[in-house]
Amino acid sequence: MTETAIQVKDLRKSFKDTEVLKGVDFEVRRGEIFALLGSNGAGKTTIVKILSTLLKPDGGSATVNGFEAAAKPGSVRQSISLTGQFAAVDEILTGRENLVMIAKLRHLPNPRQISDDLLNRFGLTDAADRRVSAYSGGMRRRLDIAMSLIGNPPLIFLDEPTTGLDPEARIEVWKTVKELAGNGTTVFLTTQYLEEAEQLADRIAILHKGKIIAGGTLAELKRLFPPAKVEYIEKQPSLEDIFLAIIGKKEEE
Repeated sequence: MTETAIQVKDLRKSFKDTEVLKGVDFEVRRGEIFALLGSNGAGKTTIVKILSTLLKPDGGSATVNGFEAAAKPGSVRQSISLTGQFAAVDEILTGRENLVMIAKLRHLPNPRQISDDLLNRFGLTDAADRRVSAYSGGMRRRLDIAMSLIGNPPLIFLDEPTTGLDPEARIEVWKTVKELAGNGTTVFLTTQYLEEAEQLADRIAILHKGKIIAGGTLAELKRLFPPAKVEYIEKQPSLEDIFLAIIGKKEEE
């Protein structure tokens, strides 16, 4: 099996007179968390739609799990899962019913067992029989990701998975993404949050005005900048340090 999960070469896409992708090149290795970082309107979701066969490119090529996306969309769809910016869950159903429904739609044996395993894996067992409308944002997003893993796809697309979540829910999702990669799933993540890419990604590509302007590991990207000026100052805790410390104290009480 090839070590490359995604290969993109000279990818181009325009909408009417607006050129959104202007010749994009990158590669995603199997089993890694790859972050596509860019501001709103940079073209991140357009790339995800092309790679997941929801949109056809105007030029270039995109190979996903060994299949050319434009030529073999059915084969690509069978080997991936896509979680969009907003949780695609049925709020009338319970968490367990959502998972069972997807397992049945995928014609998998033992949908109840699959549901129970995922509820346990994602820390949702206690809320399994509650309607999703009563879930917090973080729980809803964890359920959404759990649903996308039914059938064990080797590659999962997460398009801005923490948009609109509060800080605690965001950290919950980060933990989930790290566990996915730890279990061998290739994760293609789009985000506009710098700290999210820094926390999660094995490698990062920066998309700006329709082109990849830099790419590599965090250490490699840091080397693109001049050496930091050394100053001796009292280190102040970051907001994340403060937040985690406070949450930790509350849980101990």
